[in-house]
Amino acid sequence: MTIPILYEDEYLLLCAKPAGVVSETDRGRGMPELLSARLREAGEADFIAGVHRLDKQVGGLMVFSRRKNVTGALIEQIRRREVEKEYLAVLRGSPDAPEGTLEDLLFHDSRCNKTFVVDRMRKGVREAKLSYRTVAAQDDGGQTLTLVRVRLHTGRTHQIRVQFASRGTPLLGDIRYGSKAACGPALWSYRLHFVHPVTGEAVDCTCPPPKEYPWSLFFPEESQ
Repeated sequence: MTIPILYEDEYLLLCAKPAGVVSETDRGRGMPELLSARLREAGEADFIAGVHRLDKQVGGLMVFSRRKNVTGALIEQIRRREVEKEYLAVLRGSPDAPEGTLEDLLFHDSRCNKTFVVDRMRKGVREAKLSYRTVAAQDDGGQTLTLVRVRLHTGRTHQIRVQFASRGTPLLGDIRYGSKAACGPALWSYRLHFVHPVTGEAVDCTCPPPKEYPWSLFFPEESQ
């Protein structure tokens, strides 16, 4: 399996996780193992650790550490919400406004691995916030599909998926939240921006979605 590396130095690397691959260590099949294997093929044996995660079905840009002290520094940036995370999502239908901010209270039920919007704070409930803007819309066999660019202000389990689904515009292909289609959840980690924990320089990296449905409806020439 090819893992595109989009940025690399002696401290960290950014790469494109394929949809269907687990973000974390997983008996030799997770992203850290796949990256380590690629580095060994290039003559480099190195420490690789993930500092954040994506759902298994979601692909796109991730950052990995090559030093243990760097791992902690990046995790702390994420905890302080200093890492900008932007996603592309294809919605079934159109949002009420072309751009806006969504704020909800979310409860994740680990027994069924599903997140719910709730109306009051209680144990296990966390605030969730994202902003979005519409990029384009396409007619696909009589249904409207809308491409939105999403910026996360919090990082809750299934946050983007459930916040849009609760407003009647689920992500295309997201069966768990009410949208069956000939694809998985149409969500892609598109951009990461953060301060390099060693050099202090800004790292700003983007990764286009794959050249396949439904992304090919919106990026016919630009996709990988």
